[in-house]
Amino acid sequence: MASTETTEASVKDGAELGGLEAGLDALESRAVTRTPFRRTFVDKILPPIVAVALVVVVWQALVSLKIVDDPTKLPSPGEVWGEVEDAWLKGTLLEYIWTSVSRGLLGFLLALLIGTPLGLLVARVKFVRAAIGPILSGLQSLPSVAWVPPAVLWLGLNNSMMYAVILLGAVPSIANGLVSGIDQVPPLFLRAGRTMGATGLKGARYIVMPAALPGYLAGLKQGWAFSWRSLMAAEIIASSPDLGVGLGQLLENGRNASSMPMVFLAILLILIVGIAIDLLIFSPLERAVLRSRGLLVKG
Repeated sequence: MASTETTEASVKDGAELGGLEAGLDALESRAVTRTPFRRTFVDKILPPIVAVALVVVVWQALVSLKIVDDPTKLPSPGEVWGEVEDAWLKGTLLEYIWTSVSRGLLGFLLALLIGTPLGLLVARVKFVRAAIGPILSGLQSLPSVAWVPPAVLWLGLNNSMMYAVILLGAVPSIANGLVSGIDQVPPLFLRAGRTMGATGLKGARYIVMPAALPGYLAGLKQGWAFSWRSLMAAEIIASSPDLGVGLGQLLENGRNASSMPMVFLAILLILIVGIAIDLLIFSPLERAVLRSRGLLVKG
């Protein structure tokens, strides 16, 4: 009788183990399955296209039905498109975009080089955290446009002023994002790292930074947003022939010329660049981090 029960228990355990292995095999096979393009198109590409088309239709309806009948307040989509064509034919459209994007990306990289070690220092040294932590939080809440006048007085109307405004806007966000990520690292990871000899810079590289990566990435996204907004504020306020015409300056030129199509063109280009940077850089990084932690499965 006992032998029969033991046999039945063994069979049951074997069935459960087989079911578990089958489930793991199913998860593994799902992870390597390539998502069909039709599903990707329907789930990710089509919704924003429909949303943009709906906005354009509503926009055109407001103009055609004369709900907003003053073209100086709301130009038609055709007028804005005409401004796009005019800038393209003059060869200035890509120049506007590149002037701002090159400044924004270079300023963000500089902020990354400064904000990352600063965040590590604040997170790991109690005295530095007590001294600098509140200042970083205060700087993060300060509108970036407030830095433009002093930066102009300190550095003059040049690219150095632009980069200074970007750094003052982005560094606190990057540093605070890393501090937040490190604060969420389980203490067990740190103790295990010290047990294996990962202390100091080695511990920061192999234990702290990988474990804090989700929070750090969130800080990077916010840092880029602050970089881009700081740059636009600087380009709008500080204008000089030596600085060239970026998207912020284009927006200000449209205001000075009372040209709403030019104003809308600048706003749309600023929005498109922000979305493109997020889709091309930060979204793939975020998916890779989530996938490496088993939180995002293909298919």
